[in-house]
Amino acid sequence: MYGYDQSTAPGHSSHGQQSHHGQQHVHQQHAAHQQYAQQQPPSSYGQQPLYPEPSPPSLAEAVRAFTTGTVGGEEFQGIFSTSKVYCPRGDTPGFLALHNTQQPVIPMFSTLKELRRYAGKESKYFVITGAEVLDLLPSGYGFVLDMEGEHRVVFDAKAVEEMVDYAMRRMYG
Repeated sequence: MYGYDQSTAPGHSSHGQQSHHGQQHVHQQHAAHQQYAQQQPPSSYGQQPLYPEPSPPSLAEAVRAFTTGTVGGEEFQGIFSTSKVYCPRGDTPGFLALHNTQQPVIPMFSTLKELRRYAGKESKYFVITGAEVLDLLPSGYGFVLDMEGEHRVVFDAKAVEEMVDYAMRRMYG
């Protein structure tokens, strides 16, 4: 309560002392709160940060950087695993595979625009993360990213196995 000094037992001091000590106690609490508030950073709830976190590279940027050699395999895989991957689909669930290659590969795309360039404007597709791709891709299949793009990248079945092994080592040690 305002004006009551909790450290003084009731009945042991006069009303004037309780009031005086209580006010002093309240003022001390207020001063302590002000000092604490000055030490704390301002709340960012509902506000834009002064220096926003840089956004991670998009998958399209990572594909470009990987094919030009400015990003290594581990860094690419880190970006790939958390990125959205656009996959064309048929009438039944699952990946569509190309079998007219040395090994069967599954076309995947870094953006919807890249998928539309390959499969047409009205094509059906689904979106999953790169980590889900590695988890769901059938054994013995590779994949090609941005097949019609300027910076196409192909991962054969062996490369996919290595990506899965790397992801497992990172996750489980």
